[in-house]
Amino acid sequence: MSLVGKQAPLFNTPAVLDGEEIVNSFSLEQYVGKKEVMFFFYPKDFTFVCPTEILAFQEKLAEFEKRGVQVVGASCDTEETHLAWLTTPKANGGIEGVTYPLVADPAKTVATNYGVLAGDWSYDEEGSLTFEGAPVAYRGTFFIDKEGVVRHETINDLPLGRNIDEMIRIVDAWHHVQEHGEVCPANWEEGKDAMQATRDGVASYLSSH
Repeated sequence: MSLVGKQAPLFNTPAVLDGEEIVNSFSLEQYVGKKEVMFFFYPKDFTFVCPTEILAFQEKLAEFEKRGVQVVGASCDTEETHLAWLTTPKANGGIEGVTYPLVADPAKTVATNYGVLAGDWSYDEEGSLTFEGAPVAYRGTFFIDKEGVVRHETINDLPLGRNIDEMIRIVDAWHHVQEHGEVCPANWEEGKDAMQATRDGVASYLSSH
């Protein structure tokens, strides 16, 4: 079930802040009424595709911040594993230099509530609890507005890395909608024409393109 248009599930879990500080209680609720949030899941620390995405978000962090958006990452690893990875140099496979929060979800409840866990629990014929699939998160990305409502979500399979520029485009489109009351057509980018959300507006847009 999609979360778009619904309140983002809240949680209270450990996280690592500023690449160096473990906090035992972190929640997205702190941003409600203050900031929008780009909340993304990745499968696992100390892997291959994941650091490229995490570092790419860091490289674009100033672009998100100037738009009033807080970037937050999450995986099913522990906060101790996050911290170890955050303090490992890039040359050694680490993500040293990442400053936005990384949420720890070893219980997998956050990933489950956001619908991105790449597997599920079940019982075998003997009644023993088993897990089918991968006990990690898919590459889910959720853009959450200031009221805590999810406005965009994408979920990639484990091998498929994200385009961070597309996440910025989504933010720009949402801001344009909020500021101008227009809707954004396919391939819209900042500075391009949008459309009025009426039949006449659509006809006007099509006649000019």
